[in-house]
Amino acid sequence: MTAARPTTVPVTVVVVNFNGGRFLERCMACLARQATLPERIELVDCASTDGSADALEAAVRSDESSDGLLSAIAGRLSVDRAGRNLGFAAANNRAIERCATPLVALLNPDAFAEPDWLRRLCDAAGRHPDCASFGSRQMLEGHPGMVDGIGDAYHVGGMPWRSRHRRRLRPDDLRAREIFSPCAAAALYRTDAVRSVGAFDADFFCYCEDVDLGFRLRLAGHSCRYVPEAVVHHVGAASSGHRHSDTVVYHGHRNLVWTFAKDMPLALLPLAIPAHLATTAASLVVLGLRGQAGAFVRAKVDALSGLPAVLRKRAAVQQARRAGAGAILGSMRTGLWRG
Repeated sequence: MTAARPTTVPVTVVVVNFNGGRFLERCMACLARQATLPERIELVDCASTDGSADALEAAVRSDESSDGLLSAIAGRLSVDRAGRNLGFAAANNRAIERCATPLVALLNPDAFAEPDWLRRLCDAAGRHPDCASFGSRQMLEGHPGMVDGIGDAYHVGGMPWRSRHRRRLRPDDLRAREIFSPCAAAALYRTDAVRSVGAFDADFFCYCEDVDLGFRLRLAGHSCRYVPEAVVHHVGAASSGHRHSDTVVYHGHRNLVWTFAKDMPLALLPLAIPAHLATTAASLVVLGLRGQAGAFVRAKVDALSGLPAVLRKRAAVQQARRAGAGAILGSMRTGLWRG
């Protein structure tokens, strides 16, 4: 007796690849094992030089002819060779523009989804029609019982972080809840909602772009839900070296200024600006001790030089805002404890 074929859900899964190496095929194998398969899988390859996209296409062709594991996604997968490294934000936008499904899931090539990951996210989307985005429970790959993140948190001073990052799993991490925004390493969005706020800001290139998108969705009146049953195992920073690299520091600290300047409601600025200056000073001390003051200063100089363009975007973002300042503040962290 043959096994029942997995059902298909109206979701497009987007995977942006830049030298994903050995991780990419494993990521796709996890998608092929999903209890419910996506209607489409869009791989956007940003001019990888490691042959990972070619190797994946060859593996899919081989499995298709031999009825192997990857044959489950052979007719669903399309590979878009961008020709250059567009960055995470623009590459995802490229796929979202073509998306013909009401839901779009983003998955990093170094994130390995458990078999019911997509089904759990889609079930949550059905139960919570008021939510525009849904975050996964990300476990740290290679470290059993260690959390990589349960969504993104945002402090009123403009500092984002991945909630519960590198903490031991605890019972409360298994509780569904509202979160500020999902980590786009493994997230589900309503396609129309993302398009309505302009999708990702391509100027960010990478890092903090998911927080900015989540912030703008909140300003538009949408909310976000953490789905603890939707589990992926995430390596993290696979394309940028390591999580404390100068690349991460530069893009993260430049982009958090742009997010703050573009999205923070005017009524919250008297509270937010002093907190922002304090977190900036604290970050300089920490990164200076780590030997990365140069990357930090360069990030802030470039952030300031880009402010005129950011403030033009701010005018449009704030004009379209539907949520009150009180609701936005209620979704943020205000204390000193970072958990």
